[in-house]
Amino acid sequence: MPVFSYKAVDSHGGSPSETHSGVLSSNSAYEARTELRDRGLRILSVTEQAATRPKILVSTTPGRYSGRFAGVMSELATLLGTGIPLLEAIKSVAHQQPRLIHVTLMQLRDRVSSGVSLTEAMQEQPEMFDPLCIRMTEVGESSGTLDSTLRHWAEYKEKSLQFRDRVTTALTYPVFVALTGVIVTIFLMTFVLPMLLESLVDSGKPLPLPTKIAKGMSDLFTQYGIEIGIGFVIMLIVFVALIRTERGGWFWHVLLLKLPVFGLLARKQSVSRIAFLIATLTKSGVPFLQALELTAKSSENRVIRQALLDAADAVRSGHDIAPALQQTDAFPMSVIQVFSVGQESGRLDEMLDRLAIDYDRQVSKTTERLATILEPVLILTLAVFVGFILFATILPILEAGNVL
Repeated sequence: MPVFSYKAVDSHGGSPSETHSGVLSSNSAYEARTELRDRGLRILSVTEQAATRPKILVSTTPGRYSGRFAGVMSELATLLGTGIPLLEAIKSVAHQQPRLIHVTLMQLRDRVSSGVSLTEAMQEQPEMFDPLCIRMTEVGESSGTLDSTLRHWAEYKEKSLQFRDRVTTALTYPVFVALTGVIVTIFLMTFVLPMLLESLVDSGKPLPLPTKIAKGMSDLFTQYGIEIGIGFVIMLIVFVALIRTERGGWFWHVLLLKLPVFGLLARKQSVSRIAFLIATLTKSGVPFLQALELTAKSSENRVIRQALLDAADAVRSGHDIAPALQQTDAFPMSVIQVFSVGQESGRLDEMLDRLAIDYDRQVSKTTERLATILEPVLILTLAVFVGFILFATILPILEAGNVL
């Protein structure tokens, strides 16, 4: 079904300043104009949009834009839960959305109205809907619980986004202080310090050791600052390229999990997401083995991902989940015990939810404490560095005046 963009004003004397604009889906321009007139609008223009999606949405990364649909899917689940038909629910949700999301939803509606399933329509837009959303939609359509499965996916996505926002917010100020320190260092070394030391060097008197160290650092930045900057950028590019390879990414994730504080933080973060996602999938009707495999594919850490895949293979061959996870040596014993007790009691969903909440709380507290510690440490480091430069500059002046 074509999508039309329109401009219109109120039919009861609307002025150009009260122009309404938007997009709507209709079989023809005539039907689009009729629908607008039924809304009480006087049409200024109706233009059919291109059938292809905007180029900004084209991506090779599956589910790259799926985070934008968490709230949309929650609203859609609410409408479906009240008994509103799927096509009407999609149209109602799309009506108040920004243009990009509106066009995507209307394309879904058009494909569903043509006879394909919602799952198949989502599969045609992999950059908008991740494999997890597509799989849960498929389960919901086949079991008749589409509203609950979409709601579960939206809850998982919103929880993931909230967790990322909390971590980002907690580390914003320390990162800002670190960047400020780097900028101040470059400024002092390349502009301030050379001017302060110029007269001292011209006097021909021997410089104290702190002043020599400061002058050496200043000369290094002044003479080779561009080369140092280019070298740093090249190293950063090479590092990013290496960790994107299979072997480099594996080595980086192994190293990350072994770091004293950050390793524990990364492991708990992964466990929290794994527990919540497996609980969400199983509650949505996905078989446990498939839930384990989907969770593995959704894991960002390669070590954790491979451990889950190995555990899935062990479960497929007849082993219980707890021994399978223990053999991977990637999860704490407390996590393995939760899976063991949950499987034996038949309350795995409930216990995984509790585990996810507990680990999420621990990660949040650890992140906040880490940010609280980093802030004064970075400020103190910057103060010590600036103090050293001032001391190195003033020391020869004091010695020249026989103050020391």
